[in-house]
Amino acid sequence: MTRRSRAAIFALGALACAALAASLADGYRHRVSDQYGPLRSVAVAVRDVPAGELLGPQQVHESIAVRRIPARFVPSGALARPADAVGRAPAAPIPVGAYVLVAQLQVPQPAGAATPHIGEGRQPVQIAVTGADALTLDGSPEGRMVDVVVSEEPKGIGSKGRTYVAAPEVRLLALGEPGPEGGTNATLALTREQALTLIGAEGSAREIRLLPRADG
Repeated sequence: MTRRSRAAIFALGALACAALAASLADGYRHRVSDQYGPLRSVAVAVRDVPAGELLGPQQVHESIAVRRIPARFVPSGALARPADAVGRAPAAPIPVGAYVLVAQLQVPQPAGAATPHIGEGRQPVQIAVTGADALTLDGSPEGRMVDVVVSEEPKGIGSKGRTYVAAPEVRLLALGEPGPEGGTNATLALTREQALTLIGAEGSAREIRLLPRADG
């Protein structure tokens, strides 16, 4: 066998191995997609972001990057685009590697701005919710009393996720426009305990919905 023949055989073998590897990788991606859903973009902190740091375009570029993960593992309220964090500041520190959630970011109040009266012991907190467009059927929903309902992910195969009222009878202060993923940012008047419960639920719940109260 000549040197040229051996080189041709090795080249064909390398092409065959590359084609096999590509086929296996493609099959793996399809299996992951079938089991956990398609890949979605999610914003992740690439450095520790301290609480109160105003995120301008440069800070966002240095602090937040996009990662693609299966839809099943994307927490409720996670930003899909780092640019959505511009002009906001974290209410609590965001550690490196953590998802950046809507509820973590606040719009700083101008100096001397008046704080709206929302009730003693309560504060405005922004939460990502689903299905909020139904609240607008009877006009502007701002000011209405709602129950905040959390639906959890199933704990195992064959089980059903728990659905419960995480924050009963709270006032809806503002409702944003629906985002590209169907979620809406709702600003609610919450106690500290309710806020911590809902912020924690955003990272693990299947969905959070607002249920209008008949007496609200």
